[in-house]
Amino acid sequence: MKHTFKFLFILILFASCKDNSNSENPSNNAAIPSPATLSYTVLNVHPHDTSSFTEGLIWLNGAFLESTGEKTTSYLLKVNLVSGKAEKKFKLADQYFGEGIAVLNNKIYQLTYQEHKVFVYDMNFNKLPQEFEWPYEGWGMTTDGKYLIIDTGGSNIYFVNPETFKIERTLGVINNNGYVSNINELEYVDGYLYANIWQTNAIIKINVQTGLVEAKADLTDILKNTHPEFDTNTNVLNGIAYNPEKKTFYITGKNWPNLFEIKFN
Repeated sequence: MKHTFKFLFILILFASCKDNSNSENPSNNAAIPSPATLSYTVLNVHPHDTSSFTEGLIWLNGAFLESTGEKTTSYLLKVNLVSGKAEKKFKLADQYFGEGIAVLNNKIYQLTYQEHKVFVYDMNFNKLPQEFEWPYEGWGMTTDGKYLIIDTGGSNIYFVNPETFKIERTLGVINNNGYVSNINELEYVDGYLYANIWQTNAIIKINVQTGLVEAKADLTDILKNTHPEFDTNTNVLNGIAYNPEKKTFYITGKNWPNLFEIKFN
């Protein structure tokens, strides 16, 4: 993402959110606990193409679907886990900056950053005539099996009808300090959203009913053993995919040389 948002909120003023006044927030003023520490174990390390400015990542049928960003180099990719190489690709037109992706009802949805377009593909990467307009910036996207779940770099998360692209629900994300901004790449797992926080190497775990950040993982050191020279402050963490069969996560970042299979403890 290319913009930084800074918010200062008092906890008792949970009445509105940055993008939409209908966002859902806790109804009481009880003290909100700090997020628990989410530790992790690295199970496997795989190669990742360093030319990929990762914006979205999905594990599906034994391979990754990956969306990459930057104008002129934005792609929808199918990536081999073992080699890290693309087995299939679709290049976006040069004026588009690719963002988050989700698969729902045998369609692939891909956001764009500031172009307000959402592209739709079949499972063979054929671009469909169906396109949608999105009024905000496009950042991360996932699905709970019913809705597309989208964020825009602020503190709101939107639950969107995949057929009409109408916003059906808005959820404000909070922790013990107030609203949480810079929410980026998303993955939905068992009633929780796992989200990157842009310009950090943190992943937060969000309760989709309350918007509360219940846990937080610091992955700053995850590349140390394989590439100690790599600067994750510049090339930040960005990419979360979940393998439901193994109950593990795949983690990577923008132009990272590796992709990590981890288990949160």
